[in-house]
Amino acid sequence: MSKSGQSPISASFTMQSSLGQKILWRQVWGLAALLAASIFCWMAYGFYQPKILQMIGFVHLASTLDILQGLMGAIAEPCIGLISDRIMQRVGHRLPIITVGITIAGLIFVTVSLLLEQALPASILWFVPVLMMLWVLAMIVFRGPAIALLMQFAPAAELPKATSILVFIFGLVGAIGPLLGKLIQLLGASLTFLLGAIVLVVGGLLLRSTHPQHSIIPIGDAQKLPSLSRCSLIFAVGLCAGLQANLLLRHFPPILQFHLPNIGTEYITASILFISAIAALPVEPLTVKIDFNRAVLVSLAAIAGLMGLTIFANNSIFTILLILAFGIAFGLLFIAQVPFALGTVAPSQAGLGTGLYFGGMSLAGAIASIILPQIARNAATGVLWGAIAFTIAALSLAKIRHQ
Repeated sequence: MSKSGQSPISASFTMQSSLGQKILWRQVWGLAALLAASIFCWMAYGFYQPKILQMIGFVHLASTLDILQGLMGAIAEPCIGLISDRIMQRVGHRLPIITVGITIAGLIFVTVSLLLEQALPASILWFVPVLMMLWVLAMIVFRGPAIALLMQFAPAAELPKATSILVFIFGLVGAIGPLLGKLIQLLGASLTFLLGAIVLVVGGLLLRSTHPQHSIIPIGDAQKLPSLSRCSLIFAVGLCAGLQANLLLRHFPPILQFHLPNIGTEYITASILFISAIAALPVEPLTVKIDFNRAVLVSLAAIAGLMGLTIFANNSIFTILLILAFGIAFGLLFIAQVPFALGTVAPSQAGLGTGLYFGGMSLAGAIASIILPQIARNAATGVLWGAIAFTIAALSLAKIRHQ
């Protein structure tokens, strides 16, 4: 462990980043375009999944599918990340696996669009939920490897700055979610899925047009895989961050709405995301100053603390201040998490690092799908879950720092 508290891997990244390397902004913006496209597709899927299941008589599967998809992501994300690292070693870039994921996801959206225009026989209705699961898997196939590209596009000390662009796009698209929801509803399921396929392919082509094979940091030879203990710790931090994110965006907006009765919960969620987008650039220097590990810890502590304060919210002004603070803390978390995941593994294992972290977040989604319906509008229970998530994350981060 270095005197600054950085891991040897993170310290070596910082040394490399002092050699005058610049961020490959064109490639970063190409990645941001793909991110925006994928967010739109997830919105379309989330909006129409329960409606389609209800239409074909499988509405009882909605919550089960959410849980299964989270469990599938928990397993698939690290495995696909590891595969993308192997592909990176063989061909020098991650485009093959990213292209496969985008292509399959787009084709499934087109297939669903066509199926919804047909009167399907009862004997093949089961095929629709299967397609939904396959679509989620296809999205998983390219998500982690695409994020791992940041390792090639920015030196370590500049990773938060590059990530802030992705956070800005994520927050901005999320902030206009209510408007996109109206557009999605207006278009109808069939046209929405067709549009989603087009948007996703265009996002992939925009990324490809930036020549993402370029890299400012030599990846080097394959290195020994991290220990099972270290992999588990990275996964645990992703799990805890994902649980807090689910609580913040799904559980607490209805609680905050109590003192803002004229504002829909979707607009409260959108406000948190918009503030996180606006705060991305101003809080970025903080992640570099205190290092990625501590930045994740501070953001999770802030979110847990703010959740506790919701119990004492008794007027609209205090509630608005909480929303503002939630957005800033959430922005800090999202800026710090990718550099953290990349900085805990060797450069040649970037796919595994992001896969472990986002695998933990996927499992958090499954857990949230189980517990959130049981604790609806119960602020105290939500605070308790947030505190548990922070405690486990803090212990995991401390262990990572001292390994």
